Amino acid sequence: MRSPAHRCRDIERQAGYLQPDQCVPPPPRATTDSMWFIQDGCGIVCGVITWLLVFYAEFVVLFVMLVPSKSLVYSIINGVLFNVLAFLALASHFRAMLTDPGAVPKGNATKEFIESLQLKPGQVVYKCPKCCSIKPDRAHHCSVCKRCIRKMDHHCPWVNNCVGEENQKYFVLFTMYIALISLHCLVMVVFHFLYCFEEDWAKCSTFSPPATVILLILLCFEGLLFLIFTSVMFGTQIHSICTDETGIERLKGETPTWERKRCWEGMKAVFGGPLSLGWFSPFSGLSCEKRPSTRVHAAEGEIIREDVIEVLEEC
Repeated sequence: MRSPAHRCRDIERQAGYLQPDQCVPPPPRATTDSMWFIQDGCGIVCGVITWLLVFYAEFVVLFVMLVPSKSLVYSIINGVLFNVLAFLALASHFRAMLTDPGAVPKGNATKEFIESLQLKPGQVVYKCPKCCSIKPDRAHHCSVCKRCIRKMDHHCPWVNNCVGEENQKYFVLFTMYIALISLHCLVMVVFHFLYCFEEDWAKCSTFSPPATVILLILLCFEGLLFLIFTSVMFGTQIHSICTDETGIERLKGETPTWERKRCWEGMKAVFGGPLSLGWFSPFSGLSCEKRPSTRVHAAEGEIIREDVIEVLEEC
């Protein structure tokens, strides 16, 4: 039996059924190399809020806790550590937001393109009726990005982008670094409260005692909230990588029709090669390795190697 996800997809071996005449030819190659940015109001607001919250934490950490500290070594060590983690978090957010997550060429389901594939008997092509593209295996259409995304996990408004094949690394790094700076903030807040209780509140901060308490409580609330949220998201992403199953595939209960990668192989594919410091850098690129995908034919139960997927998954 076919899963509900397959019933929603336009499946046919003949080009005529796919109505290629209704598809507009894809744009020239030069326009697809422009910067990727989703013009979604909600996502832009969430992205700006993310940066403002990090800047608020930076302000409280520096001017409420570290500058008034009597220990210069304590201030330098924690100041450098926090700023490095914050810089990596914002850089990861920037890359996750402005990196093409793996969008399928839009409007390529034209008659000429389908005929050029020279499909053999038994081969199946999938067409997305919304963006009029030939859809590779494990690709899903995003209603916000208005594109089909390869290995789409979900659309995240906090990065104003989909999390897919090409930017999952940056999203994982973003959640990891935000969780680390949130934990760092909470530890410093606890130590600063203890320091203020032992000393005079007027001397433990450059602000008045009521303002100091309010700023620290707000930072504590922010750190606790984002520590829980990003830790859960980080764990979910690592689980998806290790099981080679995206969030959408797990939510829809799709039957795996692909050869699952082992956990370590999946980690190397997402983070760009063998374990190295580049795994933790939002500035290192991804190494591309083109592999032909397979799909199980629902009617005949045979495994079909689809050359059409290789065309759409070029690095």
